[in-house]
Amino acid sequence: MSDDLRLTRWMARPWFLTMWCVAAAFGTYACMYGFRKPFTAAGYGGAGAKAWLVTAQVMGYMVSKFIGIKVIAEMAAAGRARALLGLIGIAHAVLLVFALVPAPLDAVCLFVNGLALGMVFGLVLGFVEGRCMTEVFVAGLCASFILADGVSKSAGSLLLQRGVPERWMPFTAGLLFLLPLLVFVWMLRKIPPPTESDEAARSRRTPMTGAERLAVLRRYGPGLAGIVLAYLLITVLRSLRADFAPEIWAGLGYASQPAVFTKSELWVTLVVVMANGALVLVKDNRRAFFTGLMLSLAGLGVGLLALWGHGRGTVPPFTFMVLLGVGMYVPYVAVHTTIFERFIALTRERGNLGFLMYFADAIGYLGYVGVMLGRGLFPGREQFSGFFTDIAVSLLVAAFLMLVVSAWVCARRLPRTAGGS
Repeated sequence: MSDDLRLTRWMARPWFLTMWCVAAAFGTYACMYGFRKPFTAAGYGGAGAKAWLVTAQVMGYMVSKFIGIKVIAEMAAAGRARALLGLIGIAHAVLLVFALVPAPLDAVCLFVNGLALGMVFGLVLGFVEGRCMTEVFVAGLCASFILADGVSKSAGSLLLQRGVPERWMPFTAGLLFLLPLLVFVWMLRKIPPPTESDEAARSRRTPMTGAERLAVLRRYGPGLAGIVLAYLLITVLRSLRADFAPEIWAGLGYASQPAVFTKSELWVTLVVVMANGALVLVKDNRRAFFTGLMLSLAGLGVGLLALWGHGRGTVPPFTFMVLLGVGMYVPYVAVHTTIFERFIALTRERGNLGFLMYFADAIGYLGYVGVMLGRGLFPGREQFSGFFTDIAVSLLVAAFLMLVVSAWVCARRLPRTAGGS
């Protein structure tokens, strides 16, 4: 019996397919972070200089999301793996150039790095959407960008402590993730297409034309608007917490402790994945959609309680960062795993999850770029932690209100049953 035939037979077993898909999606996207985030572990001369580099990468990432609204929505399944490896190869190559060139050319390198990596999520998502177990698969995928954010920073910090120069650290970190990446992309390629029962439960996922994308926005724009705006605010807060984690942790008394990045995000990952993955148990698409919105509101409430407790001195710094991470990531991941997935399944619109995710991501990163362009208002390293907690309160409250409005609009406009009205 050939290896391919043996693997195909194993894939017919639901438990094996679930483990395979989760591992492949998680591993691929986690490895991508090894080419994106380690550079943020270095200081590059201070918060102001580092902010320029972060802004350049985020701007590239944002432009990629806008391009991805079309490219990911129209991408055929056969081209995903090749595109994925090609883009990460480009991102790694420019990190080598980053090590060799002076400012401001180093910022150009990070812009190209972000431009290439911004497409990766949509390519990975295409392998696992539109299935009865999609919440579990995508929860595994999303776990990677929570946990891998901390792991990649820890890797970068450890390389710096071992004497790797700041400029060479990002490229060196990428080498550590290169071989595992190839293994996980191979695993993605082996995932079989959705079954007939998957398509009956979640609708068939197909490439979308420009006219089809506009039609979806015209029909459901008012309901989607609140979700996208809340997602924008959460993206800004999440990105500040991720990109300036060393500054925030230093302000909380955890300077020069690389392991804290991974330790905190491990707890966040466990809670967020369990909460969002459990929504796969809700079979009715309309009920699951609104349960996802309610779970998101609960997550934002946890974040606000963490900020309140931290301000009163009753929540220790490490616990505060974990609870705030849970509060941000529960709604952020719910959009990925359930809200948009079940929206498509409920409305039976022709299309795919990648379009909605890239539309929301483009708006979210546009907002973050706006914040970064105003970085002159950012305080120094010593005061950054307090600045972050202050802005977090406003963003979480505004996101909460946006989701409440969206839930009310969607309750009136979405079909009562799949394909119905």
